[in-house]
Amino acid sequence: MYQAQTHDVRVIAVPEFMEKESSHQQGRYFWAYTIEIINLSPKTIQLMTRYWRITDGKGEVHEVRGEGVIGKQPVLRPGESFSYTSGCPLMTPDGSMQGFYAMLGEDGTVFDVEVPLFPLDSPYVKKVLH
Repeated sequence: MYQAQTHDVRVIAVPEFMEKESSHQQGRYFWAYTIEIINLSPKTIQLMTRYWRITDGKGEVHEVRGEGVIGKQPVLRPGESFSYTSGCPLMTPDGSMQGFYAMLGEDGTVFDVEVPLFPLDSPYVKKVLH
């Protein structure tokens, strides 16, 4: 579990390697990740957009931007949370993801909430001990 807290909003990320959707022989690896967003502030907020920075095992960076998450722009009242699960394919057996959500406050302000850096590791990663 990886977490970050920005502007009284906590984001928790839990990645999971999906062996059945992956093929080491074909160089195709897939992870599911579950995100929980918890509004710890006294104000109602809405998730408007997302930004992901996905880095594969070769250091190549892929950026993803879009409205909402999984087709939704959830509204979170004080103390509420929203969870969703999505996926990430890579052509390397490891990588990482991080990003942010642009949130809209009830007063009309827009602010970014950090999504913590989390690893995408598969059993096919060659570990090196130092």
